[in-house]
Amino acid sequence: MKALIFDSGALINLSMNGLLYILEPLKKNFPGKFLITKQVKYEVVDRPLGIQKFELGALMVRNLIDSGVIEMSSSSGISDETIEIGTKEFMQKANHSLSYKGNWMQVVSDAEMSCLALSRELGKKDVECMIAIDERTTRMLCEDPKKLTDIMSNKMHQKIKLAARNYSPKDFKFIRSTELVYVAFKKGYVNIKGKEALEALLYATKFHGSSVSFEEIEQLKKL
Repeated sequence: MKALIFDSGALINLSMNGLLYILEPLKKNFPGKFLITKQVKYEVVDRPLGIQKFELGALMVRNLIDSGVIEMSSSSGISDETIEIGTKEFMQKANHSLSYKGNWMQVVSDAEMSCLALSRELGKKDVECMIAIDERTTRMLCEDPKKLTDIMSNKMHQKIKLAARNYSPKDFKFIRSTELVYVAFKKGYVNIKGKEALEALLYATKFHGSSVSFEEIEQLKKL
């Protein structure tokens, strides 16, 4: 059994690029579930449904839920309350990892942390999990917090301190919308063809929020 857990950023990226349709064929060839938490659903469906600018994207994601392509985390036998408890725990850890001038930095959202909480609970059931997340901070807090502090210090022109390393790099596995689009293109699930198409797709994910570097895109193009 496997699970791919979606954070809101990855779904929004696919939506803004008109690529949500690739999830259905990807799901058909995936030996497991595509999951979202209640917190992610709030960010990609419930809240934007009331905003005209984002209503269409919310309806498209809701359609994927209604059709069973994406399932709620409760379908895996894990209660919303369990996820809520784990989300609060991970929020506490993440927001007590980095400090600036003696003050803790609030660096993550509850939707992102709910994905970590779900991944941990599924891991207890021996479900192999990967989290689709485009935002850099959560991923680097888990994989390389020292590098994150260097990046943030350079960006802010201020010294950011790493107060604690609260995660093991082995705790979670991540994938970005960029890699999902790459796989979909290679499998023939993308509606556009041609030698320029892959480059255009990869850069589109970058410019809509995926924390992928220019160098990484060039590497993907060569694979």
